[in-house]
Amino acid sequence: MLDDFMMRATLAGIGVALAAAPLGCFVVWRRMAYFGDATAHAAILGVALSLALSISVFAGALVIALLMALTVNLLTGRGYAMDTLLGVLAHSALAFGLVAVSFLSGIRIDLMAYLFGDILAVSRLDLTVIWGGATLVVALIGWRWSALLTATLNEDLAYASGIDPKREQLVLTLALAITVAVAIKVVGVLLIAAMLIIPAAAARPLSRTPESMALVAAGIGSVSALVGLRAAYVFDTPAGPSIVCVAALIFAALSIAGKVRTSTQ
Repeated sequence: MLDDFMMRATLAGIGVALAAAPLGCFVVWRRMAYFGDATAHAAILGVALSLALSISVFAGALVIALLMALTVNLLTGRGYAMDTLLGVLAHSALAFGLVAVSFLSGIRIDLMAYLFGDILAVSRLDLTVIWGGATLVVALIGWRWSALLTATLNEDLAYASGIDPKREQLVLTLALAITVAVAIKVVGVLLIAAMLIIPAAAARPLSRTPESMALVAAGIGSVSALVGLRAAYVFDTPAGPSIVCVAALIFAALSIAGKVRTSTQ
C-alpha cells in the first residue's frame, strides 16, 4: 500500500493536519499567528545546516525552529514590541537560510520543495517521521491540555491554580517546533503557518467547546489535504499550495454561511 505515492502523500497530509489542529487552536486563541510564521521561516536555515552537516533535515529543522521559538520567548518583554521582534527574526532567519543554501557546493537542492513543500515525494521514512512527530505533538498537547487552557484563559488564574504560564508556553514552543519540522516536507516553510491557522479559524464558529474546536479543526485539515491532493492531481497544480487553497475556501464558505445564518435570525 505504501508503494503508491498518492497513498503516502494522503497519509502525510492527514498526519500534518492532526498535528496542526490542536496546536493551531492555541495559536488562534493566543494570537500567536506571527510567532508560528517566524518559527516556520527559521526552519529553512535548519535545512541548510542539516544538508551541510549531512544530518537529517528533520533534525536540523527541529533544532533551528526550537532555537527560534526559545529566542522569541527570551526576548519578549525586554524592550521590543512583539510584532517588530517577530518581523525582524522571521525574515532574517529566512534570508540567512536562503543565503546559506547558496553556499552548499556539490549538493543539489530543490529550494522550491522546501519553501512550498513536496508532498508527492514523501518516502516511507518521511511518513514514519511525520506520523511519529504528529503522535508526539498530540500526546504532548493532550497531556497538558487543561493547564494550557487555564494559562491561555488567564495567567493570574493559572498562577492561583499552581500552573506556571511560562512552562506552558515552553510546551507550546516545543510542539510548534516539532510541527514545523514534520510539516516542512508537506507544505513547506512558507505555508506551515497557514495549516496551523486556517483550519482552526474555520472550526471556531462550528464549535462550542475547546475540545470540539480541536476535533473539527483536525477534520477540516484532513479534508483540505484530501481534496487539495485530488485537485493537484486533476488540475496539475502544486500540491502544498492546493491544500492550503482548499482550507482557505472552506474557511471562506463557513464564514459566509455563518454571516447569512446570523442575518436571518
